[in-house]
Formats: sequence, structure tokens, C-alpha cells
Amino acid sequence: MDRLIVGDVGYGKTEVAIRAAALVALAGRQVAIVAPTTVLIRQHLETFRTRFVGTGLEVAALSRLSTPAERKRVCAGLADGSIAVVVGTSAVGGKGVVFADLALVVIDEEQRFGAKAKASLRDMGAGHVLTLSATPIPRTLQSAMVGIQAISVIATPPARRQPIRTIVAPFDDAAVRKALRRERVRGGQSFVVVPRIEDIAPLAKTLARLVPELGLVIAHGKMEAAELDDAMAGFAAGDGDVLLATNIIEAGLDVPRANTMIVHHADRFGLSQLHQLRGRVGRGGRRGQILLSTDGEAMIAEATMKRLRTLQAFDQLGAGFAISARDLDMRGAGDLVGEDQAGHMKLIGIDLYQHLLGRALKAARGEPVDQCQPVLNLGVGGMLPEEWIPETDLRLTLYGQLAHLCDIAALDAFQAELEDRFGALPDNAVRLLECARIRALAAAADIRQIDVGPGAIAFTPGDPTAALPAPFEQAKRRWLVRERIEDPLARLDRVRELLSDLSE
Repeated sequence: MDRLIVGDVGYGKTEVAIRAAALVALAGRQVAIVAPTTVLIRQHLETFRTRFVGTGLEVAALSRLSTPAERKRVCAGLADGSIAVVVGTSAVGGKGVVFADLALVVIDEEQRFGAKAKASLRDMGAGHVLTLSATPIPRTLQSAMVGIQAISVIATPPARRQPIRTIVAPFDDAAVRKALRRERVRGGQSFVVVPRIEDIAPLAKTLARLVPELGLVIAHGKMEAAELDDAMAGFAAGDGDVLLATNIIEAGLDVPRANTMIVHHADRFGLSQLHQLRGRVGRGGRRGQILLSTDGEAMIAEATMKRLRTLQAFDQLGAGFAISARDLDMRGAGDLVGEDQAGHMKLIGIDLYQHLLGRALKAARGEPVDQCQPVLNLGVGGMLPEEWIPETDLRLTLYGQLAHLCDIAALDAFQAELEDRFGALPDNAVRLLECARIRALAAAADIRQIDVGPGAIAFTPGDPTAALPAPFEQAKRRWLVRERIEDPLARLDRVRELLSDLSE
């Protein structure tokens, strides 16, 4: 198994991992659960230990918080098989860690790992990999969409979960004071997130001036590991009103009472980062809100504002997959065989690249490979007229559907659907469908190219050694029918007639 599970924060990805781990561990083999932060490791460790009580299976942790003695004990347990499940950071795949019988690797929050780290985790010899993410890296999503990985989407929200209200606005003292005090009055907690550690001190002074009555907790990556862990775990237990932190809280922190978040300089965060941060609030029964604040005096690039508007637009429950797909479209799929996790194919284009990759995957699996699309030079074109279908997005969707239809029955059904939805077909649409039927017939007859003119019709067969059918004559590598047909539409009818004869 190599499966990507996409689901928003709190939708149950960990539950899937627990059940998969149980199947493996109860069968006598070992499982490695890998997560990016020590806070998430602690939460997973408590969850897995609670669920595995009474099974007789040991669940251990391995991270930078492990003492040398504890690390030595865990490594020995993994080597002799006495530890069934280990929860840790990427140190699980480090030197000196040997498994007796590893069968499953679970990579949680895969977007927080680099390409090398994920490759090393996959190479641990487990044979089965389960990848979890609310917003997968573009390359990961692309690999799943083309079939390198299997993909499952968890789209059903937890009970009582409400959409997070998302606001994009310049940083305003009055709005910040009102939001933080309002959350405190209703018995909740708030997050204030900054992009850099250097931003914490000045913003802490601002918050002390705006809301001096609220308890402020600070967390960032340069703190000692134990101190950081205690600060975040204490806040999750209710110690403090506001947690001022970097995006270190992006993964794993579960604070059911937190319903308000302010992201300072939101334009400096990525799309998936912002969606992950948004998932930290509103995890209880109350509706959460997030303010994406910007510097009102700074000029923000159009691409950056597009990123923020995307997050504001996709504020419904279960938007993680849609946001990841938009991120893939905006940043590109990266290099599936290298280390770039985002970026566009500039030489041949992403559509052709994906098509070629899909064909190669099918061939490698022994599956039937799609036939090459024949080249048609018919002298006649068609389209879906704008006055017939005014919505641009809808026309593009219909063109996409038409491009994937490869047999006459499907094309007839598509035409019936168009007539039912939009009325009688205009001439341009009729010609478009007729060209699509000719393309389908040509592919079925293994004709690679069709050239049509007033004086002759020429077919280029896929197999140059194929027997010459009537009424064609041989002209080098092509089959030729010399007939004078002045009317372009009549030529189309003749081409279709010849193709039908070849298919019989």
C-alpha cells in the first residue's frame, strides 16, 4: 500500500492511522508513526497508548526529547521486536535505528517534511506507506492524481464542526483588541501567529498595551525543546489566554477552547500553511474566526493577494483538498523524480507531461495504454458558441469532458445531454461533435492522421504494412482516395463513411 489520505484538521486521519497500525501490530509486525514536531509526537503517543491498552503491545516514542537512556532502550526494543509501535520524528529513520519486522510507515503532516526526508522514510523497508495531510505538497497531490499513489479523501466533517470565518484586512489595533477580548469573555483562548521569531518581541509589546489583562504565552523554535513543549502543552491545558507563536503551532496542537486566531503579516505565509493554521481554531462546538492581517502601508503582490483571497473564498468545511488543488495549479507540481516539491513544467507543459506520465505508468503496470489521438486536418472546425453557453467556466468544463470521450456511444450521450441542457445545437457545435466522432473512429481504426482537401482524402495508418483496403490507393506511407468534393461538410460525411467501412 502507498496511499495518501487527505482530510481537514480533526476529520479523522489519525483514527485511520490507528486502525491501520492496529491491524499490523496485532498481526505481530511493527509500525513507525512519523510526525514533524515533538508536540504532535506527545499527543500521538498518548492517543496510541490509550487505544492499545490491554493488547499487550508496547508503544514507545523517539524524538529529541528522548533521553540517551530512553533512546537506547527504544532502539533495543525495536531491534528485538519487543516494541510494536514507535511514534517519533524523522529520527525514527536515523542511523542506529533497526527494526526487527517493520511493515507500515505512517507519515503524518507530510507537507512539513522535505523530499529527502520522505524518501528516506519510504526506503526504511516497510513495504506499506500511509501518508496523511490536510494540504499535501503539490508534488504529492500530483503523484496521487496521476496514479503513483492511491488517494482517499475524508470529506465528512466531525459532528458540530462549523466553518471558520476568514477575514483579510490590514492590522488594526481596535479590531485586534476587540477580537481578543471577545474570545476571553466567552471563555475561550486565542492564537496570534507571526512569520518570524524576530516579530514576536515587538508584537508582544503591542499586545501588552492593547490587552494588558490577558495572560500571554510565547512559543517559538529557538526555545529549549522541553520549555517549548511545556509552554504549548500548558496552553492546551488552559494556561493563558493568548498564545503568541510562529507557525510552529501549524501541526498537532489541539486546543478545543481556542476559537480566535490573528495571523500577522499573513502575506508571508504559504497557502497550505494558512489553511493548516486555520484548522487550529474552532475545534469545539463554537464557530472559530481567523483574521489574516497585512501591513496596510506595504505593497502586496497580486499573486500574494490571490493566495489570501483563495483562503477567504474556500472557508467551507472540508476545503483542504480544494485548496491543495488550487495550490497545485498556482505553484505547479514540481519534479516527481527530483527534490523540487513545487514548480511548473516549462518545456513541454504540465498537460502533456501528465499525459505521458500516465501512459508510462499504465505500461509499467501492464494495463492497456490509451491510443494516440489522431491528427485531423479536416479543413472544418467547430466550437461551443459563447452566445449558446455564456459561462466561460462551464464551456471549459464541457470541452474537457468532450476531450475524454473516446467512443461513438459516449459522444451521442454527450450530444443528448447538451441538447437537453441548452437546447438545439448550433452549427458550430454540430461540427465540433462531428469532428470528435471522426477522431474516435480514426483511433479505433488505428489511423494516425487524416488530411482532407477538395481533390482527395488521405489517411496515414498506424501500421505501414497493413493491407490496403478499397477504395484507397497507396501513396507512399498514406492511403489516398481521389474524389472531388467541394462542400466541406460533405467531405466530413465521406471521411466518416470511409472510417466506418474500415471499422467493420
